[in-house]
Amino acid sequence: MKLLFLVKRGIAAFSTLILCTGLVFAADAKIDVNSADAIEMAQALTGIGEKKAQAIVEYRTNVGEFTSVEELTEVKGITNRIIELNKDKLEAVQKK
Repeated sequence: MKLLFLVKRGIAAFSTLILCTGLVFAADAKIDVNSADAIEMAQALTGIGEKKAQAIVEYRTNVGEFTSVEELTEVKGITNRIIELNKDKLEAVQKK
């Protein structure tokens, strides 16, 4: 019984380690303003709710890809402060 308990406990600890490691990698992932959907942006970015996230997607659809993260200020409601709060989470990857 003790061996079975230790094996189960070891598997649980290993599973927890894998889950925690996955969360760290997910937290390090950047949001590409040229491909992310509104829900993804609203959930991941500080100061960006559903309406602002949808405005970013609409701007991208109507005007085209963002050439830089700073270009987000062209979207109504997106300020330099919001970009500053999220600078480590954002990127503007352009399609070739």
